Amino acid sequence: MVTPVNPPPIPPASPPPLTHAWQRADSAQPGPPPRSGLGPSLSEGVRVRVLRAAHGDRRAATELASVLTERQLTGLDPLPAQPPVLLRAYRQEVRALPDSTRFLLLLAAADQHPVATHAYLRAVTAAGIDTRPLDAAEAAGLAHATADGIAFRDPWTRIAAYETVRPSDRREVHQLLARVLRGEGEEPRRAWHHGAAALGPSRRLAARLRVAADRARDTGEHALACALVERAAALAPDPHDRTLLLARAATDAWHSGDTDRARRLAAATPDDALSGLLALRAGNATDAFDALLTAAARCAGDARGADGTVDRGPGARGTAGSVSAGESQAALARPVTGAAVHLLARVTEAAIYTGDLRRCREAAAVADRLGIVPPGTLGGLAAAFEGRYEDARDVLEAAAGRCGPGGDPTLLIHAGIAALMLGDHTRAASATVRAAASARARGETVTVPQAMEFRVYAEFWTGRTRAAEADTLDALRQAYATGQDNGACHLQAALAMFAALTGDEEVCLERAEAARTYALARGLGLPAALSLFALAFLDLGAGRFAASAARLRALAGFGPGHGHRAIRHLATPLYVEAAVRSGDTRVARAAHADYDRWARTIRSADDLALSARCHALLASGPEAVEHYRTALDLHASGTRDFERARTELLFGGALRRLRRRTEARDRLHSALEAFEHFGSPKCAAQARAELRVLGEPASPARGVDDLAARLTAQQLMVARMAAEGATNREIAARLLLSPRTIDHHLRGVFARLGIRSRIELVRMLGEG
Repeated sequence: MVTPVNPPPIPPASPPPLTHAWQRADSAQPGPPPRSGLGPSLSEGVRVRVLRAAHGDRRAATELASVLTERQLTGLDPLPAQPPVLLRAYRQEVRALPDSTRFLLLLAAADQHPVATHAYLRAVTAAGIDTRPLDAAEAAGLAHATADGIAFRDPWTRIAAYETVRPSDRREVHQLLARVLRGEGEEPRRAWHHGAAALGPSRRLAARLRVAADRARDTGEHALACALVERAAALAPDPHDRTLLLARAATDAWHSGDTDRARRLAAATPDDALSGLLALRAGNATDAFDALLTAAARCAGDARGADGTVDRGPGARGTAGSVSAGESQAALARPVTGAAVHLLARVTEAAIYTGDLRRCREAAAVADRLGIVPPGTLGGLAAAFEGRYEDARDVLEAAAGRCGPGGDPTLLIHAGIAALMLGDHTRAASATVRAAASARARGETVTVPQAMEFRVYAEFWTGRTRAAEADTLDALRQAYATGQDNGACHLQAALAMFAALTGDEEVCLERAEAARTYALARGLGLPAALSLFALAFLDLGAGRFAASAARLRALAGFGPGHGHRAIRHLATPLYVEAAVRSGDTRVARAAHADYDRWARTIRSADDLALSARCHALLASGPEAVEHYRTALDLHASGTRDFERARTELLFGGALRRLRRRTEARDRLHSALEAFEHFGSPKCAAQARAELRVLGEPASPARGVDDLAARLTAQQLMVARMAAEGATNREIAARLLLSPRTIDHHLRGVFARLGIRSRIELVRMLGEG
């Protein structure tokens, strides 16, 4: 006897992009809903995903939030598959329609979601269906005809139209849609409808769906591949095959950006690699490291016909897994050893997030024991953290050289990380931009914000703050929308750095606090350290030298999960300046000695310039002047233009104290012009203060008629949104800040522009 397998209900998976979901919210309340509407206990990432799961419906989002568990509220568990929201009322509306009308709506719903097949009109024509009954749906306001088919009032109406019928009716429309899908490239969608119409388990149909999923995956359609493989799992008669297919579906859901669906599917599989990958992006980084390293060892062991067990030493945790990065062995497109290398790349990312030197060594040792050549970033990190700088340089150079166009997005991101460690910001930016482009071409939505996490360092150091801040904010939204809260935390810390550079104290404090609080709870040493670095940078720009030095000393003492050696290393020039200006140079000299050794080893013009600046700060008189000149000569060959301006500011101050007034004025004017270009008002104020001491007139900010020169990047975004009519709460939701911070920004905008109302702001922006 065959056990019936009903056509799948339409899941709320793969919701529309976040901005569109907000725009489709109740028209009586335009714009994104305030945070308070979904309850104060929601984390930012969960709030964003709840809105997407509810398709932008505020009432649905509020009801969904009210039934979440404590772990779901904090993002530790995925959101439920079928939100229990509003469907009762929608079903009643659909049931009130004539049967002929409901059939047309069912046909359109089956054609649109979860797989858009664009076959409704062909199906109507082929079957000779009378479309006049659709008038009843239009009269009820539930749907209307368009040139392409039927447009539903909202996604919930479409779901109700599909579910409020007999299973036999659903099978009938799927069979009809399958018959008309005969065009080139339509086999995956035809297979989907055949699978949805199946009566019971079928090994043959499950195999066909797997092949169709492979085709969809090859064209970058991971959401379609996920639907196909998940349906194949439902039809597979063998439990083992079903488990492997669910793992494959979870990976496709992950690549498509539907992390909640991926986590729900992964929960049904004993897949350490997939669990580790999900933990890496939204869980505890230490747990992610353990799961991924064990899975890599198991993967390599399986390739040798072994059981995959590996001695990882005392204190190691985790259980063995049988697949790589969520890809079942039945569907691996690359050799298993290659899959193990790919997993080691993820292990490296976990080690980077935690900042744990011991774990870098452990992963490198496991790779060596298994005869696997680890990713260059892993070997480079291990060597650098152990002080073997020459070895680190050679390994990182090889890794950074793999940044050509195309290629695996993950490996391109690692090339960017290697280039950053070598101080090559041009190559780092190129690699991460190409990683994002490759991810988009492959349909791997989830990888795009990951690339931005490391691109932002290059953008920051080269002073491209205005455009980079907007790009980073967009990546932050994408990270939240795709369930990558750990990556979002890293991007929050990066935005705190941008706010520190532009002197935006309120935003810097809010973003740094949000990032650091989350990071400490998840063992994320990298964003925790970067947040503290941002606060120290802010203090230095505001002249709070002792506070800046104290923060950076604390950063040097923090262990894994709280600090990060790479950030501590990057902060060394900042610490030397803060320590010298606060009269404490003993520790600064020791820190600079190590930084100088690294700079000389990697031969980066920018790092050598900053080391020369540190020499100048720690010296005095003519010796300091020579070091400053050396630093500026080296800056001329580098890319860190903002640091060059800071060097000129410090050099100008030193020349003024030595009574070399003419050269001091030249250096200070050059620094002032650069700071105004970068939108760094506090650094510009320091340059003006030095010029006033020299007797130069206190000049206003450059370009009084240029709004971009008078406002910080964040203030300019707030001003434009306010001029477009957005409320403070709406602006706060879009920028992922608090309404109080937006109010502070608007008051600052009004003060800087000399205006008193939004009407004046609209007029000024229009004229600008």
